Amino acid sequence: MSQLWSSPKSPATAGPVRRFGQIIKLKPEHVAKYKEIHAAVWPGVLEQIKASNIRDYSIFHDPDSGILFANFKYIGTDYDADMKRMRENPKVREWWKLTDSLQESLVPGAKSSSDGEPAWWKGVEEVFYTP
Repeated sequence: MSQLWSSPKSPATAGPVRRFGQIIKLKPEHVAKYKEIHAAVWPGVLEQIKASNIRDYSIFHDPDSGILFANFKYIGTDYDADMKRMRENPKVREWWKLTDSLQESLVPGAKSSSDGEPAWWKGVEEVFYTP
């Protein structure tokens, strides 16, 4: 149950690392709140991200379109199991409830981050990469 698009394995990405990109819309009235809570992400959420084999995770905001762009590397061997553990973490679910309320999914039928399918964040295709 892969929620996001990931880069295919190529000589540049051979091995366990997979790169992901995803987008969502930030509600314009919540920009300040979103930045405020991300300046102090809850420790339990950060621990679960790391335990789920996610590294180099960042989120960018385009103020003109309201789009948030996230990217990260997945270094594990069982993405679906790691994401399942993430979804089952009560602190992460609480965090997602907070952040989801500030966002508008671009995925038709998406209800929340906790539901998993369809994905809340829309996966985007990587068209270029250079290490």
